[in-house]
Amino acid sequence: MARRASWLGAWNALSRAATKSTVRTHKKVGKAVSKAVGKAVGQATARQTTQMTKATRRVLTGVVSPAAAPSNRGRGHWQEAHWGLGPLAQRKYRLFTPAGVTKSRPATLLVLLHGCGQDSASFAASTRVAAIARAAGCMVLLPEQSSQANSQRCWNWFRAEAHIAAEATLLMAIIERVCNQHAVRADSIYLAGMSAGGSMALTLALRYPERFAAVVSHSAAAPHSASNAVQATQAMHGKRAPDTLALQRALGERALPPLLLLHGEADHTVVPDNALACAALWLGLLSQAVPAPHPARKVQRGSRRPYTLTDWKLGGRPYVRLIRVAGLGHAWSGGAAGQAFSDATGPDALKLALRFFQDCKARTARVGHGSGG
Repeated sequence: MARRASWLGAWNALSRAATKSTVRTHKKVGKAVSKAVGKAVGQATARQTTQMTKATRRVLTGVVSPAAAPSNRGRGHWQEAHWGLGPLAQRKYRLFTPAGVTKSRPATLLVLLHGCGQDSASFAASTRVAAIARAAGCMVLLPEQSSQANSQRCWNWFRAEAHIAAEATLLMAIIERVCNQHAVRADSIYLAGMSAGGSMALTLALRYPERFAAVVSHSAAAPHSASNAVQATQAMHGKRAPDTLALQRALGERALPPLLLLHGEADHTVVPDNALACAALWLGLLSQAVPAPHPARKVQRGSRRPYTLTDWKLGGRPYVRLIRVAGLGHAWSGGAAGQAFSDATGPDALKLALRFFQDCKARTARVGHGSGG
């Protein structure tokens, strides 16, 4: 009953916030948070009349480079469903399940949150997640932001506290639904997101740290650093920081999951300083002495963009890992060509994430957080 009351309260807050945002802030979000989206659409509309029609549809759907629903090629299958906090507060989601997953053989679950100007289908295409998940034997959940909740389909990491809390609750409701209905290993749920999705992934990890084994944030602003579109722009430009003390009080003694941060050094939409701010936030929430960073390693694989990797370790395992990719802009590293916010020349972000998860798995104990130590 208490859980239902909590969900109803979150649903009411989400409904009120969504109504206000529809009237007052969607245009600001379109300009301040999704400048890159508008630029991509503007370039498309300048080509020819037929493309203008396509660009118009993109503006209406909030998706810059739409993709067809993922197909069930190969071993494994996709399904589409809706869930949330009630009939008026739901989101669509897509779920990929590789072959061989049963109740006696549950799988790891990777939750992927798309960025602005994307939906679950375009993000699945950009990340090529089905092929990678099929090889790794893990399930993948892709919740989808609605254009009614945000005209550019951004997850609302930059709103008032009540709105952020309600959207986080809604996403957790979807995750719990999938965990309850499918063969998911409860101790092996991972979370990753791109841009606004990366900020929301961090928000979820801060609010529900015990539910996630590790979290990945790609090209994202620091969470809880903005409560409106103007502040979001400032945060994206590295001019705002989260309130570590307030987050520490909210976190209490709970342990945060390990964190992987990926960012392009040529990202002018969300500047690379945000990755450093996120690393500082995670380390600042430790009650024990902050570990010194290990010497940075430069990595070059074939003709892909080189990157620099820095680890902060606890107990011999990575607690925070920062990867900065040379020459990468605001795009998913190693993503499929032809998709917006995707750079095929970068190292594969999903494979780097899976490697990080594997490195974290052998951790035998979680580290205490909060002010008490």
